[in-house]
Amino acid sequence: MSIVCGLPILECVYCLGCARWVWQKCLYNAGHESENWGLATAEEFEPVPRLCRLLLSVYEVDLQNPHWAPPGGYGINPDWVVLRKNHEETGGCATPYLIYLDHDNSDIVLAIRGLDLAKECDYAVLLDNKLGQTKFDGGYVHNGLLKSAKWIFDTECEVLTDLVQMNPDYKLTIAGHSLGAGVASLMVVYAIQNLDRLGNIERKRIRCFAMAPARCMSLNLAVRYSDVINSVVLQDDFLPRTTTALEDVFKSLLCLPCLLCLMCLKDTCTLEEKMLRDPRRLYAPGRLYHIVERKPFRIGRFPPVVRTAVPVDGRFEHIVLSCNAISDHAIIWIERESQRAFDLMLEKDQIMGIPKKQRMEREEFIAREHSEEYKAALQRAVALDIPHAYSSSSYGTFQEMEGGETSGTSSRGISPLSFKKIKEHWDNFIDRLFDVDESGRLVFKKPIS
Repeated sequence: MSIVCGLPILECVYCLGCARWVWQKCLYNAGHESENWGLATAEEFEPVPRLCRLLLSVYEVDLQNPHWAPPGGYGINPDWVVLRKNHEETGGCATPYLIYLDHDNSDIVLAIRGLDLAKECDYAVLLDNKLGQTKFDGGYVHNGLLKSAKWIFDTECEVLTDLVQMNPDYKLTIAGHSLGAGVASLMVVYAIQNLDRLGNIERKRIRCFAMAPARCMSLNLAVRYSDVINSVVLQDDFLPRTTTALEDVFKSLLCLPCLLCLMCLKDTCTLEEKMLRDPRRLYAPGRLYHIVERKPFRIGRFPPVVRTAVPVDGRFEHIVLSCNAISDHAIIWIERESQRAFDLMLEKDQIMGIPKKQRMEREEFIAREHSEEYKAALQRAVALDIPHAYSSSSYGTFQEMEGGETSGTSSRGISPLSFKKIKEHWDNFIDRLFDVDESGRLVFKKPIS
């Protein structure tokens, strides 16, 4: 009898929970995540549309006679393509990619394309992962994507080393889309762990642009490598928000609405503190660039705005129920909207009439701003008790940490900046209490009469 009486109460609780979830999802839109982020500038966003076109060119069979070129073409010189590899040449270990020597922009680019729905080997890479299966550099990463990244690096290491040494003023850029974006991100992390194999290239010469990336690394790694990894997300794209293991994305190809609804319900009922403190949970990597070009309860597309930040909490945690969640993942739409956004940035700069000298000063200011934002993100990660959150390397003008600081930070979760403050306070304390005598020993200061 008591069980029967409890059923109406359980039914009411269930209905209230569903009503709360529907209400939150109706009010929630893709602009919420980045509404407090800063606006990107033309200087930092310039590579994005160019690299999107290069990623599109990987799909071409013959670059001399392209069939799928966007308006204005790919903007590349086929003679500068160093090598290309298709599925047969990669043996299913990675998606097709090419290496392009971009003399116009002083850039060595390795472009990795996304998932091919007709190739089982791409699914094998995607499904090769279990929660918490692979530890790497103090965090967790996607096992299949890491194996693919290592294979590409080991295969093309000699070619990349020769190009880096032959062009000492060029940057090394690794770009990818979707599945390829996850591979590119982990390849950069792996390359930084093996800089000696790339001719001891400086860390600041390496960078990654991940277009619509899969969630491939734990939060501490995503923040720590935000100085070299840049992720680009178009509005409602579902993949950077898919918090399940990536094998569920494969299932979502058959029944995406069902999976999205179930995951939305799960995310709504899970406390954010619990999600952040799960060391096995994977995230979109690096610094995030969010292209927003639609507004809630309005029809049509608006002039795109690009917002950027290195967020810790609120890092694309919730799936957006939108009819554009799948189309926003397409590289052709990312290229189109990123080019529109970049053109608007240039138009604004021309209206303002910024001279060349001020542009150079603004680039230096952006670099300083990014470094400060990077430090703040690391401190925020430590404050939130993110597992293994510490800084293992310098960023821009950051001072190098001593070995003791690194080991202490990794073991106790203390911010590297706090060690310097403690040392300064201790030195001031010693100066106030002691003097140095003629023999060089510390003696107490004499009281002033």
